[in-house]
Amino acid sequence: MFAVKRALKLNNKEATLMAKHAGFRRVVFNFGLSLRTQMYSEGKFTDSKVLNEVKKVLTNHVKKTSEFAWMNQLSSRVYQNALIDLKDAFSRYRSGKAGHPKFASRRSGQSFTVDSSNGKVLLVAGSTIKIPTLGSFRLFEPLECGFISQTFTVSKEGNRWFVSFCVDAERLPGGQSEGSVGIDVGIKYAATLSTQQSFDAPKPLKQAKTKLATLQRQASKQVKGSRNQRKTYNKISQLHARVARIRLDFLHKLTTYLAKTFKLIKIENLNVQGMMANHKLAGAISDLGFYEFKRQLDYKCQMYGASLVLVDQWFPSTKTCSNCGTKKDMPLSVRTFDCPTCGISLDRDFNASLNILNWEPSA
Repeated sequence: MFAVKRALKLNNKEATLMAKHAGFRRVVFNFGLSLRTQMYSEGKFTDSKVLNEVKKVLTNHVKKTSEFAWMNQLSSRVYQNALIDLKDAFSRYRSGKAGHPKFASRRSGQSFTVDSSNGKVLLVAGSTIKIPTLGSFRLFEPLECGFISQTFTVSKEGNRWFVSFCVDAERLPGGQSEGSVGIDVGIKYAATLSTQQSFDAPKPLKQAKTKLATLQRQASKQVKGSRNQRKTYNKISQLHARVARIRLDFLHKLTTYLAKTFKLIKIENLNVQGMMANHKLAGAISDLGFYEFKRQLDYKCQMYGASLVLVDQWFPSTKTCSNCGTKKDMPLSVRTFDCPTCGISLDRDFNASLNILNWEPSA
């Protein structure tokens, strides 16, 4: 199973329809969260029954109140999936995987999910996609082949709308041409390979910081909630979306190349959250997307038939000589590893990648 995501080519009427459904989802989610919190605090229901009662109360409220009559003009599948999202959010909260659910806002993102209640639908290859309960819409990039799916998520990134869905299919094994490789991720280069290849990341956030600061300062001086302020916030969201697209494009190309080229890939199991605590490096680390790099490489290795090995995060790959094993301190400012024992001199990232390649788990 893998996901497909395509940009929608919408006119003003279609974009307004998408925005209405995103608002519908947000209202239902927030209303359900408010009711759930109130019911649970009053102890009227057990935790397992609260969300079912929320659904009953909310449904009756919508039917009887003219204030929410506009909801009847929109897809009921958005309503159903918003409550499912709320239930899933509390499940993740109880399992410790996430914090307590928060109220959704327009600025935190616009998205909604619809599905076909009649089972999976066939998506024929071409430049048009039929989304259940919403209609047919044009795509910027056509589907290469026919897919079968049931659930569709529509989301807005910047000023563009996207549709994504999962399909039951498997990619053919990549037939990798190379053997093993060790990869060191870093600040100077996004990835340095034990084959002496290095990949320099585009660092889109660093390039956009000045423009972002100007727009944010401009928004802070405008009248709160005014039309001009909303326009400025739209520009900010578009810039953030562009930064994210540049970063993802680079990471997708790099991880796909690695998974399709090497049979065995070794990378450090970095504690990204701990590294982000260093305020001097946090910006560079988030701009490079260390966590996303590991996540993509993990599922793409499974997709293309490669093997991924996570090296112990405490393994001193940077401080160890790849030739003789001598250890020495290596401040970030020192870019070359000069071994005091065997005399070898290597780039610090290349030396680390060789150590990662040669690492073996302890018995």
